[in-house]
Amino acid sequence: MPASSLARIMVEGPAGRIETDINDPGAGRRAIALIAHPDPLQGGTKDNKVVTTLAKAFFALGYAAARPNFRGVGASEGAHDEGRGEAQDLIAVARYLKREYGELPLLLAGFSFGGFVQTRAARQLHPQLMVLVAPAVNRLHPETVPRATLVVHGERDDVVPLSAVLDWARPQDLPVVVVPGGDHFFHGRLNLLNDIVTRYLHRQAAET
Repeated sequence: MPASSLARIMVEGPAGRIETDINDPGAGRRAIALIAHPDPLQGGTKDNKVVTTLAKAFFALGYAAARPNFRGVGASEGAHDEGRGEAQDLIAVARYLKREYGELPLLLAGFSFGGFVQTRAARQLHPQLMVLVAPAVNRLHPETVPRATLVVHGERDDVVPLSAVLDWARPQDLPVVVVPGGDHFFHGRLNLLNDIVTRYLHRQAAET
């Protein structure tokens, strides 16, 4: 993403201001992508490599890609709330983006803890698409998601076991894309993750 596309803003949220980076392709933007980062208690931020990989994929396809820091992270105000307040933060940022860019299609994406939080935010935001990477379903309790949701998981994830994701996906008849040999952070496989997400978005665009 070109540096000239980046804007760093502060969005008013329920616990204070939310630090948010937005890469905007300009007037030709086709949709909005809101991307949630992993667990801040484990060092997760908007600059996580999986999160920025997702942002680059969305931006390349004409999405305005927004990456907020959850409450208590970076310059975001408030304190960690185990996913409850964080979902409300995402809703506040999504509403800001809608006001800023108009009623464009909304995509929600999240990595690990961020994926779990997005399942909660989706109940109010009703996104057109969702992309969940290694969603934290083993120690948290995510909601069900739309059947068109893309779920990507590493075969050798030792933080969120693949078996836990399959147990969550099975009752929903939700396919899971498994990256052979992939770990939780997709070390050495970020380009493959980019390709999987890009192909998914191309397929969804063709179907609609």
